[in-house]
Amino acid sequence: MNCRPGCGACCTAPSISSPIPGMPRGKPAGVRCIQLDQDNGCRIFGSAERPAVCSGLQPSTEMCGDGVRHAMLFLSRLELLTAPTM
Repeated sequence: MNCRPGCGACCTAPSISSPIPGMPRGKPAGVRCIQLDQDNGCRIFGSAERPAVCSGLQPSTEMCGDGVRHAMLFLSRLELLTAPTM
């Protein structure tokens, strides 16, 4: 499966703990990555600066579903289920 153009859910819903160019401390869940352009494309896709967690997350029918709303809900739920407990 290929990424859905204009989606950006995987660059918004999950937290990223590793440094991102422009976001040296990563990003919290629900915050748009600074590397998303106006069309929700990744400015550093294919770059060595792209965090490994980003390149490791691959689109799938289960995650992406039938649209952005599904992807945001799926990834937000996954974020909650995998968040460290205090």
